[in-house]
Amino acid sequence: MEEQRGNPGEVAWIRPGDGSKDNSCMPTQTSSYFEHDADIGIIGCGNTLEQAFETAAQAVFGIVTPLDKVQLHTSVKIEFEESDFELALVTWLNLLLGKARELGMVFSRFHVRHRENLWSAEALGEKWHEGLERGVEVKGATLTMLSVKQTGAMWEARCIVDV
Repeated sequence: MEEQRGNPGEVAWIRPGDGSKDNSCMPTQTSSYFEHDADIGIIGCGNTLEQAFETAAQAVFGIVTPLDKVQLHTSVKIEFEESDFELALVTWLNLLLGKARELGMVFSRFHVRHRENLWSAEALGEKWHEGLERGVEVKGATLTMLSVKQTGAMWEARCIVDV
């Protein structure tokens, strides 16, 4: 029997037993996971670079709690400068995780825009409360297996997150 992880319709299927996964980017926005010995590998895919960053953030916060249970009560703005797409991914994810810790929040929806070196984003979510299931705490995004690339019409953003 296969097990689904992450948001329904937006994730890879994991086959217990053999550990095989279908984690390739399809022509829709997706987030998924790949195996790593100690931590968790996240993958964000989208038709644009920005969508890949948004779904990578969904993959991160999907480890923390089921995203379909998070209400979009609060919007938080994040801005930063980075010319390198790979470093921008790690910066983006770590700024999100830091803001979530600072504000005691969990995010589930993201909107990313960038022009040249300037990145601006919005994260939507709510404060932690008893009704939200706590999954695994994500400490931060790392440079390990970091990759941001365009393959055909799809963008893929991946890295290992420390849990």
